[in-house]
Order: sequence, then structure tokens, then C-alpha cells
Amino acid sequence: MNQYRPGNQVQLLRSGAEYFPALERAIDGAFKEIQLETYILADDETGRRIVAALGRAVQRGVEVRVAYDGFGSSAFLGDLGNVMREAGVSVAVFRPETGWNRFRRSRLRRLHRKLVTVDRRTAFVGGINIIDDLNMPPPREPRFDYAVQVQGPLLAPIHDAMCELWDWMHQARKGVLRVPLALSPAAPDVAGDRHAWFGFRDNVTHRRDIEREYLIAILAAQQEILIANAYFFPGRRFRRALMRARRRGVRVRLLLQGRQEYVLQHYATRALYGTLLEAGVELYEYSRSFLHAKVAVVDGMWATVGSSNIDPFSLLLAREANVFVRNEAFASELTDSLNEAIETSSTVIHAKRWSGRPLLDRIMTWTLYGVARGMMAILGYGRH
Repeated sequence: MNQYRPGNQVQLLRSGAEYFPALERAIDGAFKEIQLETYILADDETGRRIVAALGRAVQRGVEVRVAYDGFGSSAFLGDLGNVMREAGVSVAVFRPETGWNRFRRSRLRRLHRKLVTVDRRTAFVGGINIIDDLNMPPPREPRFDYAVQVQGPLLAPIHDAMCELWDWMHQARKGVLRVPLALSPAAPDVAGDRHAWFGFRDNVTHRRDIEREYLIAILAAQQEILIANAYFFPGRRFRRALMRARRRGVRVRLLLQGRQEYVLQHYATRALYGTLLEAGVELYEYSRSFLHAKVAVVDGMWATVGSSNIDPFSLLLAREANVFVRNEAFASELTDSLNEAIETSSTVIHAKRWSGRPLLDRIMTWTLYGVARGMMAILGYGRH
């Protein structure tokens, strides 16, 4: 069983409106080192604001490292890479794009983590990219997403995981590695009362850590499971765990994407609706804006916030990171936020209406479900 560390302060941050000001304040307060990882770094108002703060930190003598994903940021980065390098920021690109005609399976292994550590005294973990929340088609509402700000003993494994990835990226590129940030010699002082664990997924020794922690919580659930996830397409084992929970009398609620962002994921997820509804799972589609959240609460005591979707790309290919918290107050705060989203901005999916939807929609759903299943078979996900 994973080791939850006591003594942490874990603050919930709702979407960019709370996350970006907190991040900028932490960067402006840095005096020694900053590490930042993101899937998307965008040359927009938000991206330029954070990069400017990083530049100010360099001027104060702070060692600043930024790693971004070569695919995720390719359409958004603009000139920010050069701006950071000119400001003295150390920049690394995870698996740079090499051209559309040079496809490799490894290109699917993306850096999807959203992590920041500042002076080994505060960290941010979540699902929010460095991009303007309103950078989307109308209605211009912010993405529905979460992050957490962490202080306490959990800082050590977060910091160390980022150092290890940075070293790996430079070794893989056979580049010159600057003097590395030292691994944390000891856990920071107690900062709060929350037990928490930092879980991450890689392609070596932590391949199924995040999925396993989800399953442990689901299989032990006695009262309620509440999951909000942007791209929900779990394997058979995960689906069966949810349905077994229903048979035990556990209330299971899923808050999923209502606005179509990616056609394949949208219809593949909807192909699961019938089976889930028959099992008594409650389904809600969030439609006020794009749902980008990757969070869950079980029995009002266990909760997680992070970057990992519940689909084969997150659970089998991408590098992901979540914080898992065992604390009633934190779980209650996240539950209240999700309940508000369900009550004010979501549509309930009724079994009878779902079974009577138009024929064309059903054809599209099952066709794209077949495509997604074929991809899962190629990737080897869902059989265990």
C-alpha cells in the first residue's frame, strides 16, 4: 500500500482564476529555485504573465527550469521558448515534434504532468495548463478544472520526481547538464494536518500507480464514489470495480464532458453510458464550458486531484501526476464544488432517453467506440 505522509497543507484551487494568481505569487516569492512542468505552454496573456514572473525570478538569482511537452505546446508556444531562454530560464522540451511523416509509437508518450515546485517549500499539482482559461470558442467561460497548492513533507517526492525527469530528458538528448538541483535531503517541516501521497505514472517502475490507487479506493468504498473526469474511457477492470460498488449499495456518480472537444474521446466515452446506466451509475454531462477536471472523492474522506484522465492515453502512455489526500475537510470542500457544478451547470443522463436517442448518434457512437477499442488493443490497455 502506498505511504501517505502526514503533516501536509493541501489547498484546493478552482480553475485558473485561483490557480494562476497563487502560482504567480509563489514565483515572485522564490529566492533559490523554481521547477515547472506543463503539457501546454501558450503564448497568450496567461502564458506571458507566468513567463514574465519566471524572468523576474532569474533576475533575482533564482535557478529556473521549465519543461513542456513538444506535442502539447507545439500549436500554442509561439515565441515563448526563445523569450524564456533569453531571460536565462533553462528550458527542456519533452519529445520534440520531428514532423508529421515521422510517426513513432513513442510520440504518444507525452509529458502530461502539471507540476511546479518553488524553493522546496511549496508545490502545485493539478490539471491546469499554462494557457488562458478563456482561450476557447463561445460561450467564453473558464475551463472547469482544479489544482492544489501543497506545503509539508509531500514536497520531497514531488521535487525529486521533477529532478529525475529533468536529468532523464537531458541524458536522452545527450545534452550538457547544468549543475543539478539536489534531491531533497529530508522531508520539510509539518505544515498541516492532511495525510497525502504523491502518485505519478511513468513507463518504467510506476506504470500503474495512479490507476491502482483509484482501484483501491473504489473497491473499499462503502457510501459514495464521485468522479469528475474530462476523458473517461477506462478498461474492463475499472468499469467492473465501479459496477461492483453499485451492487454493494454504493452511490456512484460520474461528471463527464458535455461539450464535444475531441470527437473520438467524446463518442467512445458515450458508448459506455448504456452499461453504466443499467448498473445504476448516475451520469452527468457538464456543459457550461469544457470540463478539464481529473478529480475524485470516495466516502467523503479520500480525494484526488491531478493530471490523469481515466483513459488509455493517461493510464498507459503519458507521464501523469496526482495528489491523493485522506482528509475529511478537503474531501468535503471538493465534493461541495463538484455538487455545485452538477446542480447548476450539468445535465443528467436518463436511461430511457439515452436508449431512445437518434439512430445516427448511435451509429457514430459505436463506430468510434470500435476505433477506440482497436487502439486500446494495440496499446495493450484494458486486459488486466
